[in-house]
Amino acid sequence: MQSTATVLVYSDNANTREQVRLATGRRPAADVPRVEFIECATQAAVLKELERGGVDVCVLDGEAVPAGGMGVCRQIKDEVFQAPPVLLLIGRPQDAWLATWSRAEAAVTLPVDPVEFADSLAALLRSRLAATA
Repeated sequence: MQSTATVLVYSDNANTREQVRLATGRRPAADVPRVEFIECATQAAVLKELERGGVDVCVLDGEAVPAGGMGVCRQIKDEVFQAPPVLLLIGRPQDAWLATWSRAEAAVTLPVDPVEFADSLAALLRSRLAATA
């Protein structure tokens, strides 16, 4: 198992990024590596970090302004070679179909429920690490 995993967190809201960090803790599950975060507040910053490489999972805020996480997710899936899996933060459970449209691998509702979020993030990390092993 690699020693750390890199999680990119995109939201224009610092409180949402903090919710993600707190829900994750040092690691979302015992069988996945410790997590290091890259925080982005703009779409341009997300694309720059993905171009740099080394991101294992993206957590995108579907409620971000002006570029929502759903549109950013769709762009990533269209434009980034071997894009990392995406966990989308959605405002309402009824928005799950939009998460599917954006091609996100998982979605959880805001505000972040720590147990649901950690479980979803850990599952994406497991699948990503298995695919790159």
